[in-house]
Amino acid sequence: MRTLLITGPGGSGRTTVAAGTALAAAREGARTLVLGTDRTDTLGAVLGVPVGSEPVEAAPGLTALRVDPDADFRADLGALQDRAASVLDLLGASRLEPEETGPLPGAEELAVLRALRDAALSEAYDLLVVDLPPAPRALSLLALPEELRRYLRRLLPPERQAARALRPVLGRLAGVPMPAEWLYETAARLDLQLAAVEAVLADRDTAVRLVAEPGPAGADAIRTTALGLALRGLRTDALIATRVLPESVEDSWLAGPVAQQRKTLEEWRESYDVHPVPHLGRDPRGTDDLAALAVPGAGTGTGTVEWPVTDRLAQDGVLVWHVPLPDARRDELDLIRRGDEVVVTAGPFRRVVPLPSALRRCTVDGAALREGELRIRFRPDPGLWPRTP
Repeated sequence: MRTLLITGPGGSGRTTVAAGTALAAAREGARTLVLGTDRTDTLGAVLGVPVGSEPVEAAPGLTALRVDPDADFRADLGALQDRAASVLDLLGASRLEPEETGPLPGAEELAVLRALRDAALSEAYDLLVVDLPPAPRALSLLALPEELRRYLRRLLPPERQAARALRPVLGRLAGVPMPAEWLYETAARLDLQLAAVEAVLADRDTAVRLVAEPGPAGADAIRTTALGLALRGLRTDALIATRVLPESVEDSWLAGPVAQQRKTLEEWRESYDVHPVPHLGRDPRGTDDLAALAVPGAGTGTGTVEWPVTDRLAQDGVLVWHVPLPDARRDELDLIRRGDEVVVTAGPFRRVVPLPSALRRCTVDGAALREGELRIRFRPDPGLWPRTP
């Protein structure tokens, strides 16, 4: 299945674009599922059909579904209490009933990731369109699987599970209790679920579609969002420019906004596949309005973002790691080497990236920003690099 993730600054019309994209794809013959992530039914309001936690047919070939974080949290809490029943009984703790619980911070994000994973792995559809939250939250959400897996590996290293039989002895020797078996099992299960989401995001058939209203605020938001996506290695499908005013307007007070939109669209076309969507003069409601917007379908492009390593040992004695960061600025970049990882900071975003195996035997020799790429130079460490016979 192909997966198209839709995001943009708040108020840009991303839900409308998600619904319009899904409708266009369905009318082109693709079995399409559109997944809403808002707590309120904004997706249903645009489609003209109430959308809840059960799939509903919004149009021929188009199914709509909305994430229900409350139900997911209650199910997870019940399962956790079942697994920890013996500990809770030992402590004399009483169980929490489903009706007295509400989702904790972070539960909504995990519910969205689970829904994304389950929908993407379904064989009932050809295309999944996900109406992600506004761009800042969407970027945090897309970073969550990798970050959580890194935390799990640091806190509960999988290799320590091999000493299961020794845990009671080690506990007595150390004088502290060792982590219980169920804790490792829970961590392994969560790691497997997060790995499945990571695989969906890294798939060559997954892309992000950006949505923004052309203008100075939209241009700034798109630059920041594109930088965050690039740092995560996510491919951009297209940029949908929403609420575009007609060039033929005669009202003098609209001349300024039209010129402003025209200037931004010209700048965007230098870097993106831009699709202007007209302003209908009202909020789109129902499939007829969505069809009038003429939002393009999912397209056919596939591919992944590569971070290649080029060999310049013969010329300069270094290996160069190319990290694509379009529109990055030199004064907002930072780079730190920590063991076999590098911490890359670009603007407000940060990512801890494992080094390719060849670069782990090298020292950092410098870095430069050239042509939209962060080029990091590595010089082989004589004590670690294989010697030439």
